Amino acid sequence: MSTFETIHCEHDRTRLEGLIARPAGKGPFPTVMVMHSANGLRHQVKGTIEKLAALGYLAIATDMYGPDVQNGAPEAAHGAYMYFLDDGMKNVRERSLAWFEAVRTHPEVDPARMAAIGYCFGGHCVLELARAGAELQAVVSYHGTLKTHAPAQPGTVKCDVVAYCGAQDPYATLEEIEMLRGELTNARARYQITVFGEAAHSFTDPDAGKMGMDGIRYNAMAHRMSWAGTETVLETLLKV
Repeated sequence: MSTFETIHCEHDRTRLEGLIARPAGKGPFPTVMVMHSANGLRHQVKGTIEKLAALGYLAIATDMYGPDVQNGAPEAAHGAYMYFLDDGMKNVRERSLAWFEAVRTHPEVDPARMAAIGYCFGGHCVLELARAGAELQAVVSYHGTLKTHAPAQPGTVKCDVVAYCGAQDPYATLEEIEMLRGELTNARARYQITVFGEAAHSFTDPDAGKMGMDGIRYNAMAHRMSWAGTETVLETLLKV
């Protein structure tokens, strides 16, 4: 089992504790923030930051809930998610920006070479960073929820935006995908939206089927293609 270092952030009187996977060599490093799904840090993102570190990135999994929730019973994560739902998801942007600042100022991070990727809820988080004008080189959303309380305005998006979506996803419908496309076009953003015709929600998660819920299932092709695309985005924009 890998040993991860910790990184801390505070927002709205909540102390948050993320995880760092370090590449070989000496920093400052190109850096990738990895933002977790509604299930929290224990699910999926640890493996992702290990893969990114092996590729030469300082990889930081951000904690949106707090360590008591992350280390507690699985249902605690779903309770913590309600904190964001209760205010119409406005706190998502604020907490995501707090993490961006915490990561950007870490001494081993090269702030000119940063990206953020996220799964489901985390996909929504990284899109909110882009909408807020965070100075990243790229954000990548996998089956992220796409609605927002404050759409991007012309000239505000400073990074490349990449969204991998499933045509069978009930939580990010084809109509919402087209709304995102229109939003990014209106904002004059650089973007790529890929829609996998057979993919549903959580298509990158091999354990998705265990939830036993309609519209949530793994898709190996979409998973592999979206990761290959992500590697290309990161290599092109961060390893310059």
